[in-house]
Amino acid sequence: MSDEVPDELRYLESHEWIRVDDAAGTVGITAFAQDELGDVVFVELPNVGDTVAQEDQFGVIESIKAVSDLYAPVSGTITAINENLFDQPELVNDDPYGDGWMIELELADASELDALLDASAYAEQIA
Repeated sequence: MSDEVPDELRYLESHEWIRVDDAAGTVGITAFAQDELGDVVFVELPNVGDTVAQEDQFGVIESIKAVSDLYAPVSGTITAINENLFDQPELVNDDPYGDGWMIELELADASELDALLDASAYAEQIA
Protein backbone atom coordinates (compact mmCIF):
# COMPACT_ATOMS: atom_id res chain seq x y z
CA MET A 1 0.00 0.00 0.00
CA SER A 2 1.00 3.65 -0.17
CA ASP A 3 1.89 6.05 2.63
CA GLU A 4 -1.76 7.06 2.52
CA VAL A 5 -2.81 3.63 3.85
CA PRO A 6 -0.02 2.11 5.97
CA ASP A 7 -0.03 -1.70 5.93
CA GLU A 8 0.61 -2.15 9.67
CA LEU A 9 -2.57 -0.35 10.73
CA ARG A 10 -6.17 -1.50 11.04
CA TYR A 11 -9.06 0.77 10.06
CA LEU A 12 -12.66 1.62 10.85
CA GLU A 13 -14.95 2.46 7.94
CA SER A 14 -15.36 5.88 9.61
CA HIS A 15 -11.64 6.57 8.86
CA GLU A 16 -10.00 6.02 12.24
CA TRP A 17 -6.84 3.89 12.39
CA ILE A 18 -5.20 1.90 15.18
CA ARG A 19 -1.59 0.79 15.53
CA VAL A 20 -1.29 -2.07 18.03
CA ASP A 21 1.78 -2.86 20.11
CA ASP A 22 1.14 -5.78 22.49
CA ALA A 23 -2.03 -4.86 24.42
CA ALA A 24 -1.75 -1.12 23.68
CA GLY A 25 -3.16 0.77 20.73
CA THR A 26 -2.54 4.23 19.29
CA VAL A 27 -5.49 5.80 17.45
CA GLY A 28 -5.84 8.63 14.96
CA ILE A 29 -7.62 9.52 11.73
CA THR A 30 -6.43 8.60 8.26
CA ALA A 31 -4.74 10.82 5.69
CA PHE A 32 -7.89 10.46 3.59
CA ALA A 33 -10.07 11.73 6.45
CA GLN A 34 -7.90 14.74 7.28
CA ASP A 35 -7.74 15.59 3.57
CA GLU A 36 -11.55 15.47 3.30
CA LEU A 37 -11.92 17.60 6.45
CA GLY A 38 -9.47 20.28 5.36
CA ASP A 39 -7.60 22.40 7.90
CA VAL A 40 -8.20 21.01 11.39
CA VAL A 41 -8.80 23.82 13.90
CA PHE A 42 -9.92 21.96 17.05
CA VAL A 43 -9.77 18.48 18.56
CA GLU A 44 -11.74 17.36 21.62
CA LEU A 45 -10.37 14.24 23.32
CA PRO A 46 -11.43 12.10 26.30
CA ASN A 47 -9.69 12.03 29.65
CA VAL A 48 -6.99 9.55 30.61
CA GLY A 49 -8.71 6.76 32.53
CA ASP A 50 -11.95 6.97 30.52
CA THR A 51 -13.17 3.74 28.97
CA VAL A 52 -14.59 3.40 25.48
CA ALA A 53 -16.42 0.60 23.70
CA GLN A 54 -15.68 -0.40 20.11
CA GLU A 55 -17.23 2.12 17.69
CA ASP A 56 -18.29 4.47 20.52
CA GLN A 57 -17.60 8.16 20.08
CA PHE A 58 -14.44 9.21 21.93
CA GLY A 59 -14.04 12.77 20.72
CA VAL A 60 -14.71 15.43 18.13
CA ILE A 61 -12.61 16.93 15.37
CA GLU A 62 -13.44 20.30 13.88
CA SER A 63 -12.13 21.73 10.64
CA ILE A 64 -12.85 24.84 8.63
CA LYS A 65 -15.37 22.71 6.68
CA ALA A 66 -17.06 20.41 9.20
CA VAL A 67 -17.35 18.96 12.68
CA SER A 68 -16.99 15.17 12.89
CA ASP A 69 -17.24 12.63 15.67
CA LEU A 70 -14.28 10.35 16.38
CA TYR A 71 -14.95 6.65 16.97
CA ALA A 72 -12.94 4.06 18.88
CA PRO A 73 -11.67 1.20 16.70
CA VAL A 74 -11.64 -1.09 19.76
CA SER A 75 -12.79 -1.12 23.37
CA GLY A 76 -10.36 -0.11 26.07
CA THR A 77 -9.14 2.30 28.70
CA ILE A 78 -7.55 5.57 27.63
CA THR A 79 -3.91 5.62 28.81
CA ALA A 80 -2.74 8.80 27.04
CA ILE A 81 -4.04 11.64 24.92
CA ASN A 82 -2.07 13.80 22.52
CA GLU A 83 -2.18 17.10 24.40
CA ASN A 84 -0.14 18.74 21.62
CA LEU A 85 -3.32 18.76 19.52
CA PHE A 86 -4.94 21.30 21.84
CA ASP A 87 -2.43 23.98 20.81
CA GLN A 88 -1.49 22.50 17.41
CA PRO A 89 -4.54 20.79 15.88
CA GLU A 90 -2.85 21.15 12.47
CA LEU A 91 -0.61 18.21 13.45
CA VAL A 92 -3.52 16.02 12.31
CA ASN A 93 -3.12 17.49 8.80
CA ASP A 94 0.67 17.53 8.83
CA ASP A 95 1.29 13.99 10.11
CA PRO A 96 -1.92 11.96 10.60
CA TYR A 97 -0.05 8.68 11.24
CA GLY A 98 2.67 10.19 13.44
CA ASP A 99 2.57 13.41 15.46
CA GLY A 100 -1.16 13.75 14.74
CA TRP A 101 -2.15 10.68 16.77
CA MET A 102 -5.06 11.25 19.16
CA ILE A 103 -5.32 8.66 21.92
CA GLU A 104 -3.53 5.63 23.30
CA LEU A 105 -5.52 2.90 24.96
CA GLU A 106 -5.16 -0.43 26.64
CA LEU A 107 -7.14 -2.95 24.61
CA ALA A 108 -9.97 -4.65 26.48
CA ASP A 109 -10.35 -7.43 23.88
CA ALA A 110 -7.76 -7.93 21.15
CA SER A 111 -10.20 -10.09 19.17
CA GLU A 112 -12.09 -6.88 18.30
CA LEU A 113 -9.24 -6.12 15.88
CA ASP A 114 -10.63 -8.87 13.64
CA ALA A 115 -13.68 -6.69 12.90
CA LEU A 116 -11.51 -3.88 11.49
CA LEU A 117 -10.46 -3.35 7.89
CA ASP A 118 -6.93 -4.19 6.83
CA ALA A 119 -5.00 -1.76 4.62
CA SER A 120 -6.16 -3.25 1.31
CA ALA A 121 -9.83 -3.29 2.34
CA TYR A 122 -9.62 0.31 3.56
CA ALA A 123 -7.83 1.38 0.36
CA GLU A 124 -10.67 -0.18 -1.65
CA GLN A 125 -13.24 1.70 0.46
CA ILE A 126 -11.67 5.10 -0.25
CA ALA A 127 -10.78 4.42 -3.91
